[in-house]
Amino acid sequence: MEQAKIQKSEKSTILSLTVTALFIALTYLFTAFINVRLPIAANGGLIHLGNVPLFIGAILFGRKTGMAAGGIGMGLFDLLSGWTLWAPFTLVIVGIMGYTVGKMTEKENHQNYFWYTAAMAAACIIKIAGYYAAEAILYGNLLSPAASIPGNLVQIGVAAVIVLTVIGALNQATKKAGLK
Repeated sequence: MEQAKIQKSEKSTILSLTVTALFIALTYLFTAFINVRLPIAANGGLIHLGNVPLFIGAILFGRKTGMAAGGIGMGLFDLLSGWTLWAPFTLVIVGIMGYTVGKMTEKENHQNYFWYTAAMAAACIIKIAGYYAAEAILYGNLLSPAASIPGNLVQIGVAAVIVLTVIGALNQATKKAGLK
């Protein structure tokens, strides 16, 4: 009996690590390869779809997966794509975004579109405030970070529409496959 418990625990840990690694990779790929660079902001900017797998992973598998997918996936993008200075900020800001979305939606009674929308709205606030502060620190200017806000709103808004479109089917498929 004890051996069966240990094997089930090990299987659960391996599954959790595998799912989290998958969402880290997807977040990196969606950030790196599905993006548009913005010429309007003073320091440039980027609109990408990396928030889509981040939000899906957080909603389906909880705060730990969301935090790792966001922080590591997008932080890795920063490190490998010339945005290296941003990597520590991204690790923290987007990690908190993923944690928040997962925390707000991981309870069974919070698995509905109201909570999904509220969680992604909270992530949007974290993103705007976090990157505003990061840009103010990096560039020593409190005015120029405001130029990044519209891009952040578009980025999260587009991701939210995509996620809300597919999350119901993904939630059912995940349960049917025994992953939840």
